[in-house]
Amino acid sequence: MSPEPLTVKEGRQLLAAARDNRLWAAYELAVRIGLRRGELLGLRWSDVDLHEGVLTVRQALQRVGGELLIVAPKTQRSARRVALPSECVTALRAQRAQQLADRKAAGANWKGTAQGLVFTTKNGTPIEPRNLNRSFEALCVRAGVRMVRFHDLRHTCASLLHEQGADARMIMEVLGHSSIRVTMDIYTFVRLDSQRSAFDRVGDALRGNGNGPGDDDGSAGVLAAV
Repeated sequence: MSPEPLTVKEGRQLLAAARDNRLWAAYELAVRIGLRRGELLGLRWSDVDLHEGVLTVRQALQRVGGELLIVAPKTQRSARRVALPSECVTALRAQRAQQLADRKAAGANWKGTAQGLVFTTKNGTPIEPRNLNRSFEALCVRAGVRMVRFHDLRHTCASLLHEQGADARMIMEVLGHSSIRVTMDIYTFVRLDSQRSAFDRVGDALRGNGNGPGDDDGSAGVLAAV
């Protein structure tokens, strides 16, 4: 299945619709810093520094052989430190408050473990990855955006970083690509899409109906799978 990153407008709609979702912070982290699904669900509070605004990816949660397990990051470079945008810090603070409220409401039924996961169910257990997919599909409908894969939020992050002038090295570090070649493969696709957009603007100018630098939807580039 080809990657389908969201446009700027769609990303804005998605995050706005997610504000009252239990997994709001997960969507903020996926769109703004490109965390993989397993990295999100395996994230621990001990890996998050809200005061300094830094997050460290050290592990992931995956279903292996019918069992939910904490595993090592996908590659050596997947283990990384990422600066947290202020919006992510705000969402994570809300997530911590929500989790504390869940724990108080659950009382003796709280099943949280010493893992200290950031994202848990109402009774403190790890979140099933497929349930995150279902939540995301419902959110897409509510937000009125195209139905894409959860992993496409990662592509959305890469595309938005590129559109805002981030170079390949920075994108590689943020997303934890295994090599610069993976990132450059993405750039190949993004550059072609940017060329087409530029040609469209030239065409508008030659027809005499150009109205400025382009569509404010900020269409995202088509990205290679990572």
